[in-house]
This record gives sequence, structure tokens and C-alpha cells, in this order.
Amino acid sequence: MTAIYILVMAFVTYLIRAIPFGCFQKKITSRFLRNFLYYIPYAVLSAMTIPAIFYSTGSVITAAAGTLAALILSFLELPLIAVALAASLAAFVTGFFL
Repeated sequence: MTAIYILVMAFVTYLIRAIPFGCFQKKITSRFLRNFLYYIPYAVLSAMTIPAIFYSTGSVITAAAGTLAALILSFLELPLIAVALAASLAAFVTGFFL
């Protein structure tokens, strides 16, 4: 039974990757469509990540503190490890004082 599930999943994954090749024979020249397709991965990643951030700590206040710290430090172009550690620390310290 597990093999059937794996085969169906492989077929669906193949279709998702093969359909664009079959539908779009020529290069996409529409500037709007090219920009749309360029930003889709960022939009989907944001849509999946943002809700997870606010439900991860069990408190919206601690999650907001960590998010705010991450946004500020990433805007200042600090390294990813510094941003992640500071956001975790901000959420932890905020939770400690609540």
C-alpha cells in the first residue's frame, strides 16, 4: 500500500514539473507574467513562514518581539546567525518578563 502512495506522489510531482514545459513552448515575453513568476516563490514562502512565526512561541507578544528584532537587524544587514540568535534572545527575554 505504501508503494502506491509513493507512486502517486511521484506522478503528481512529475506532473507539476512537466506541465509548464508542455504548455510554454516559447520564451515568456510578457513583462508582467515574468515578474509575477519571479516573485511567486517569495510570496509563498512568506505566506507559510509568517503565520508559523506567530504561533511558534505560544504568545503573540514574544513572537512579535522576536520578529521585530529580526526585521531591524536584517534591515541593518547583519549576518543570518546574528539575526536568528538576536530574535531568539528577544523572544526569550520578552517571555521571561511576561
